[in-house]
Amino acid sequence: MKNQVLKVHPDDNVIVALTDLPQGTVVKYDDQEYTLIDNVQAKHKFAAKDFEKDDDIIMYGVLVGKAQYHISKGGVLTTKNIHHAANDFTIGDRKTDWNKPDVSKFADRTFYGYPRSDGSVGTANYWLVIPMVFCENRNLEVLEEALITPLGYGRNKMYTNQAQELIKMYKSGQDVSQILNADMPYVEQVPKQERLFPHVDGIKFLVHNGGCGGTRQDAQALCGLLAGYITHPNVAGATVLSLGCQNAQVSILEEEIKKRSPLFDKPYFVLEQQKVGTEAELLSLAIKQTFAGLVLANRNTRQPSPISKICIGLECGGSDGFSGISANPAIGYTSDLLIAAGGSVILAEFPELCGVEQNMSDRCVDTNNAERFSYLMRTYNERAKAVGSGFDMNPSPGNIKDGLITDAIKSAGAAKKGGTSPVVEVLDYPEKVTKPGLNLLCTPGNDVESTTAEVASGANVVLFTTGLGTPTGNPVTPVVKIASNTKLYNKMRDIIDINTGTVIEGEETIEQAGERILDYVIRVASGEIEVSAVRHGQDDFIPWKRGVSL
Repeated sequence: MKNQVLKVHPDDNVIVALTDLPQGTVVKYDDQEYTLIDNVQAKHKFAAKDFEKDDDIIMYGVLVGKAQYHISKGGVLTTKNIHHAANDFTIGDRKTDWNKPDVSKFADRTFYGYPRSDGSVGTANYWLVIPMVFCENRNLEVLEEALITPLGYGRNKMYTNQAQELIKMYKSGQDVSQILNADMPYVEQVPKQERLFPHVDGIKFLVHNGGCGGTRQDAQALCGLLAGYITHPNVAGATVLSLGCQNAQVSILEEEIKKRSPLFDKPYFVLEQQKVGTEAELLSLAIKQTFAGLVLANRNTRQPSPISKICIGLECGGSDGFSGISANPAIGYTSDLLIAAGGSVILAEFPELCGVEQNMSDRCVDTNNAERFSYLMRTYNERAKAVGSGFDMNPSPGNIKDGLITDAIKSAGAAKKGGTSPVVEVLDYPEKVTKPGLNLLCTPGNDVESTTAEVASGANVVLFTTGLGTPTGNPVTPVVKIASNTKLYNKMRDIIDINTGTVIEGEETIEQAGERILDYVIRVASGEIEVSAVRHGQDDFIPWKRGVSL
């Protein structure tokens, strides 16, 4: 590690510790000397000057908090001595000039994807089984049991011999203490089953708890989300199960499908239980139709495709104090590279853009998009405040423990995922991306709700940064997990794909990490690499009800 500390932006009046620094440590940075008057853990910040009550705390060059009382130079910043604050924003002048990165290294790159008739290209080829309402969830469970293992999509049962050993111990009369202290046999990876349909990556069951009982707006949004998945480039076709009487009607779903794909021509089967009759008849028809759909889906094969057909969703979860200075800016550079090559990028999680609204608004290509962004941000925050919350309550206990002590600090670092390119369009949930470039999508900061939404909007690869570790995945789109620090990468190698702790340690630059990540994305999009979330079957799917979720 080249440095013990880092000032992220020249205008900052706080400094980040890159390693644990005990009280009394004297550190030098930019020809200035700082004596720490508190212990400062890695990822946390200390004062670069004396602060008085209500003085501005600046990080990433923006307002991120206010001092609650006097803080001496060299003192650690905590939730006790500063509180969240962020600048207001207006519809200002357009600032859409940007320095496009050199993409000559990627000029001739292609990926092997699944071309669709609408011009999009999938990075995978899945069949969906979708309930229109939660009442059909049990029928999905029955279908999953009937289809997954016989067709070769069963998951590896890595821990079966451990369970069998415990059964033997219990039957032999061993007590609880002996069971708890038993040495378990080595768990061997079970070879994958041979698939009947080798060109179909899987059958995915989008179980959810919506479709009825909420508002009609919830039903409309759910239908839009499900339509986004059915028309998604990673999806070959779908089986839809409807009860019949629910708010989320099939007719609404089909309207939403037409909005996204006017010439929709994928295999698509709809079964309404109240029309079909018995459960046995319904499930028998569903099995036959799904099997027929799989036969058709298996005819799709990977073909060379330009990387401009890649749409990356940007996500962060379990963030830490290093996320905004390693992983997030690294994928921000990846975003700029892909956009310069003609691709699309989605930046979501609106509660985590609090404090950087002016920058994002100014980067919108026209005032209509800037005004829409302003409206969505203000409305969202007001709804949160109306129920006793607000964007300032977004940081989780894990975020705070690892240095993200105000929402503005978290947001300023999270926004780095979006790079520096202009914002071509502002989308409301669950609208579809239609333009190459950087798109802003209104979603919660909640990892799974946001990832679910980005995929519905068209992301065929998701880059997910984390400083604390999380297994989040998606049913149809590969979610690439990127560690902000090497300690996490080494500790949770089974769920993390890429390490950017190398940036913190001075082993590579942001630009080098960004290029490395784009190369990885292209290989994932080609099916050359199976990311951890796909390997583990981490099929997280949570629709957002348009109430308050941060």
